[in-house]
Amino acid sequence: MSMAARCILVVDDVPANIILLATHLKAVGYTVITARDGEEALERVEQKNPDLILLDVMMPKINGLDVCRKLKADEFTKFIPVILVTALNDIENKVEAQEAGADDFISKPFNKIELLTRVRSLLRVKSLHDQLKEKIEELETAKTRLRQLAITDGLTGLHNHRYFKEFLIRELDRAKRHNLCMGLVMIDIDYFKHYNDTNGHQAGDDVLKKISSLFLENIRKIDIAARYGGEEFALVLFETKKEAAEVVAEKIRRLIEAHPFPFESKQPGGKVTVSMGVSSFPIDADNLESLIKCADRRLYLAKELGRNQVVSTAVEPSKI
Repeated sequence: MSMAARCILVVDDVPANIILLATHLKAVGYTVITARDGEEALERVEQKNPDLILLDVMMPKINGLDVCRKLKADEFTKFIPVILVTALNDIENKVEAQEAGADDFISKPFNKIELLTRVRSLLRVKSLHDQLKEKIEELETAKTRLRQLAITDGLTGLHNHRYFKEFLIRELDRAKRHNLCMGLVMIDIDYFKHYNDTNGHQAGDDVLKKISSLFLENIRKIDIAARYGGEEFALVLFETKKEAAEVVAEKIRRLIEAHPFPFESKQPGGKVTVSMGVSSFPIDADNLESLIKCADRRLYLAKELGRNQVVSTAVEPSKI
């Protein structure tokens, strides 16, 4: 930050003192704003967020020590440097200023060179703090981004297989503790290899992305959609009974069947479709492996029965 951009708040109830301080500061390029009492000072800080405050101690309404205490107790203003300016110069006053949180202390009548030196010194510290804060924020943003990348499928933007399993384990434990139900839907795109081989991998990737977006648009925020692998997906429907999970699955199946995908006329049946298997906790399974296995078995059954359908019961193909 350039010197010209540095904003200093001068607080004093004596106009002559404000003029003197402002003159010295403006002469070296600082921007100066002013306040006549403690209440006005707090308003100016909120409005302008100055880089440093020169604060008179003896003022009406709220004295400088109390203003300093308020500023240092506030998360948003505690790192603004405060120099207390007072006519009092004994040790007791200096200790009181430090206890109030002041960063420095200067006595009246002050020396111009001393004043500007202390201002420059504290502004350097403030600048270093601001730079450090910016770097910390950048690191937090990068960490958040890395965490997101670690749990997200790069192509579809859905949760990845690892996150799906970790999350499902946690939520199953929660469901057991609180006696909640949960639905799992395993999904596979019908004849996807045929689509890829016929139209190319880029077209196939576009289908994967569009189907993923249809999942996200048609489940609740508390539910999750994951890419299980290749053209297979999973939906976890929290606090959802089996019948409701079937309804959600059938709605999504119909939406995909009705959606106009490029080149779908080349597909068997002339449409891009999906097959789905639904399992439910605790009706069908009571642990991760059996819940997934049950939904997978029913997905396979949906394929055996002709694809483009939802299976949620344990009917064997031979009995159809």
